[in-house]
Amino acid sequence: MKTTFLLFFLIAASLSSLAQVEFVGHRGASYLAPENTVASAKLGWELGADGVEIDIYLTPDNRIVAIHDKNTKRTTGADHIVPETSSKELRKLDAGKWKDEKYTGEKIPFVEEILKAIPKNKYLVIEIKTGPEIMPTLKKAIKKSGKAKQVKFIAFEWESIVEAHKAFPNNDCYWLTSVDKDLKAKINECAAVGLKGVDVNSKLVTSENMDNAKKLGLDVWCWTVDSPEEAKRVADLGVSAITTNRPGWLREQLK
Repeated sequence: MKTTFLLFFLIAASLSSLAQVEFVGHRGASYLAPENTVASAKLGWELGADGVEIDIYLTPDNRIVAIHDKNTKRTTGADHIVPETSSKELRKLDAGKWKDEKYTGEKIPFVEEILKAIPKNKYLVIEIKTGPEIMPTLKKAIKKSGKAKQVKFIAFEWESIVEAHKAFPNNDCYWLTSVDKDLKAKINECAAVGLKGVDVNSKLVTSENMDNAKKLGLDVWCWTVDSPEEAKRVADLGVSAITTNRPGWLREQLK
């Protein structure tokens, strides 16, 4: 009888952790659609992602564009350095065709276009790929969108995420890392400066690291998980959000 009860309790606890975890579409629904485009972001939310993540850079003419790489070659075929190229030139590029012919003509989007697309009760995760110099322009864009409450921030660069927290004190900010020794060295400082939490490579989701975060009152997200087994493992350990290229599919696998 005790064994049956214990088994029931463990199953219930596991199902509860899966029910509570949120799914963030990595660069949108990037398994199916061209990453960091309006189409990919919209599809991510349509497929059930709680949030969609994008990467941003600042152009020389002071516009913010969504793209992961510093160079446009991989996703457009054209060889341009994003921070050195005007938004007018970047907007001429095709950022969709490389993924699928049906996305031909998809542009490198302005952050304003992604902000506008956020559905009610969903959120956007903005990964800052630059230094703090982007903050004034980013503040203007987010304020103008009227969707400030639906935005969260992440960054690998420490100064950038600290400045994001200062610029947006009411928004959740997470420091990104994939290095265990860096996490252990920096996690106390994350709490001290008032960050919401850390967003780590899923391999860093261990009982020890989760316990440390919990003691400091820090939330833990992880990336990039496309395996149901790995998603279940990190959910059971207590992460609150999983970033994935396949938000709709992964959620279905865990039901």
